[in-house]
Amino acid sequence: MDSMILTKTRLFQGVWEGVLTSKEQPSLVATHLNKPLQGLEVTKTEDGKWAVRLAVPPELISDGVQTFIISDSKTGQSLANFAFLGGDALAEDIRAEVDLLRAELDMLKRAFRRHCVETA
Repeated sequence: MDSMILTKTRLFQGVWEGVLTSKEQPSLVATHLNKPLQGLEVTKTEDGKWAVRLAVPPELISDGVQTFIISDSKTGQSLANFAFLGGDALAEDIRAEVDLLRAELDMLKRAFRRHCVETA
C-alpha cells in the first residue's frame, strides 16, 4: 500500500498549496462541512511528487470557524486540513484580546504623556 504524505507549503491569496509524496497517481477530495469542493488541482512535479492546490471559494469564508479537509478519496484518510477564523467567533479569541489591550495601552500612554506635558 502506498503511503501518502501531504505537506502544506503555503496559503497565499486564497489558494492553499501543498506537496504530496505518493508513488501512485493520487485521488484526492477536498471537503467543507462534509461537502466536496470543486477546483482541487493535483499535478505531477519534475521530482516525482505531486503539487496540490485548492482555491478556497470566497463564498465559504464567513463568520465562525470554517474548516477544509483534503483526504484520499479511496480510503477516506485525512491528509491535510486548514481553517479560517472570522467575525464574531474571534471576540473571545486570545489574539483579539491582546489587540484590544494594545489599543487601550496606547491610549493610556498618550493620556499619560499629555498629562506630564500639562503638569510640567
